[in-house]
Amino acid sequence: MPAAGKQADSFSVSSVRLFRLAFGSLLLLAGFTLLAAKALAWLDVDGGIMRAFEGGAVCALGTALGAVPVLVIRNMPVAAADTLLGFGAGVMLAATAFSLILPGLDAAAAVGLSRWGSGAMVSFGIMLGALALYVLDRKVSGASPEALVAAPGRPMVPKRIWVFVIAIIVHNIPEGMAVGVSAGGGMEGANSLAIGIALQDVPEGLVIALVLAGAGMSRVRAFLIGAASGLVEPVFAVLCAWLVRLAELLLPLGLAFAGGAMLLVVTHEIIPESRSNGHHKLASLGLCLGFCLMMVLDTALG
Repeated sequence: MPAAGKQADSFSVSSVRLFRLAFGSLLLLAGFTLLAAKALAWLDVDGGIMRAFEGGAVCALGTALGAVPVLVIRNMPVAAADTLLGFGAGVMLAATAFSLILPGLDAAAAVGLSRWGSGAMVSFGIMLGALALYVLDRKVSGASPEALVAAPGRPMVPKRIWVFVIAIIVHNIPEGMAVGVSAGGGMEGANSLAIGIALQDVPEGLVIALVLAGAGMSRVRAFLIGAASGLVEPVFAVLCAWLVRLAELLLPLGLAFAGGAMLLVVTHEIIPESRSNGHHKLASLGLCLGFCLMMVLDTALG
């Protein structure tokens, strides 16, 4: 058999095995989610916390699903990646506005605050959330994808890779917080918010896995780390849902805090990254599409 034919057959077999691994990993994650949900139901856990866990689990599955293609491709067209990043930015902007800030203003009014007082409380929460994430981002500074590019003739430094992974996990925290606060507070748009964030997590999981594979990591390991990066979301979803159940005043503050953190992620990380390669129009079109899709989801499912 010609060498080219053998190589093609080998690639085919390898791809099938990798897809089996990916499918098995996703089934394992889904099974663990169902098992945990059953355990929470058996323990008679509060309904809001259950919804938070389910929403966070959907987001984690979205991230894992997005990481699957890295098993057969090591890179993707830069224009497509920038468009997907723009799409994710649009989804998160719409989620911040319609599912966090506006409900936060309504929740503040519901506890007896005036319009001025509601605006002041939500503004304080937004700035607090943005500041908190900014401080965390400073702790993992230098964790952008560009930091993973190895110098010619020198291997990639593992420390840089792990700093990037930690940064991704930190940036997933606001998404889990948003799902948890909205579900724990019994917000009408909690389901649409979880679905919107899960949609945004699909291209995010793909980009993470591709960056890690491009840095020299094996495709299997890049997939597993990319998929696991979203597991922080159900954890923080449950934590924040529990917190907002403790005190009524924490609901508007929690919504605003999550909104501020997500706003900083979008403006400081995602939008600049989507426009860094010169595909400004595609990134902007993706942003508008993501924003409109999330707005429709929030209206239809809210």
